[in-house]
Amino acid sequence: MTAALQTTELRKQYPGAQRKGRGDALGGVDLTVAPGEIVGLLGPNGAGKSTLVKIVCGLVRPSGGTALIAGQEAGTRAAAARLGYLAELFRYPPWLTAEALLTTHQRLARSGGGSGERAELLDLVGLGDAAAVKVGSMSKGMQQRLGLAQSLIGRPALVLLDEPTSALDPVGRALVRDVLGELSARGQSVLLSSHLLAEVEQVADRVAIIARGQLIAEGSPRDLGGAGGVEFELASGTSLHPTLTRDDIPDEIERLVARGERVYGVRELRGTLEQAYLRAVREHGGEAP
Repeated sequence: MTAALQTTELRKQYPGAQRKGRGDALGGVDLTVAPGEIVGLLGPNGAGKSTLVKIVCGLVRPSGGTALIAGQEAGTRAAAARLGYLAELFRYPPWLTAEALLTTHQRLARSGGGSGERAELLDLVGLGDAAAVKVGSMSKGMQQRLGLAQSLIGRPALVLLDEPTSALDPVGRALVRDVLGELSARGQSVLLSSHLLAEVEQVADRVAIIARGQLIAEGSPRDLGGAGGVEFELASGTSLHPTLTRDDIPDEIERLVARGERVYGVRELRGTLEQAYLRAVREHGGEAP
């Protein structure tokens, strides 16, 4: 199947960057997002995430390499028709209702979904009763969810979301996680750029970490986090064994019981995505200048 996003040796150098002592904004990034996959895009400020997003959206031309959206070259009309996008900082006309805003974006996207698509998307993001509400009367969280609905017009193959939960309360964040799960089930892919690592850890199938224009780590949140040892709940108290793995648990229980311990519980510990992220970034020079 054709990847929703495929970048190959993607490079970008802005004019004057070398003169100012800076490297490439992107130094040859290979990244694939499969159909139905949710990929978290992480990195410190200045790492190259925004440049990658702008190239995928067709707002910036790469200095080298390729970026394909569902097989179409980024920046072309065919690629734009397969892409949905919600920017971190967006502004919608306050006088438009939710219904009118989605209608406008349907025209821009040349979507033939009509009123049925609008109703479906508003229901999906929890705004089914807000079709007649004006943007200016909405809370920031409602506007954020409306923006998410806008990004899904035309059923794009790739949905690019930049900090989509930054203005949401816990209930709103849970709703967005449900929406992302629904998109994945439909075969739509998501590239999620966020600084909220705990949120990414909950929803992403895979994570890509960028620092100084390079892809420095990639994998599932679980694999990147790594093993964190095993904790045993004993009659004598909690016992942490940081070097043990899952395979060591049966033998360790036997040893504990043989010496008279009563074992009430066992918990395999994992490193967090935040720990993996900080470790990877520090190993590659910390935050970019």
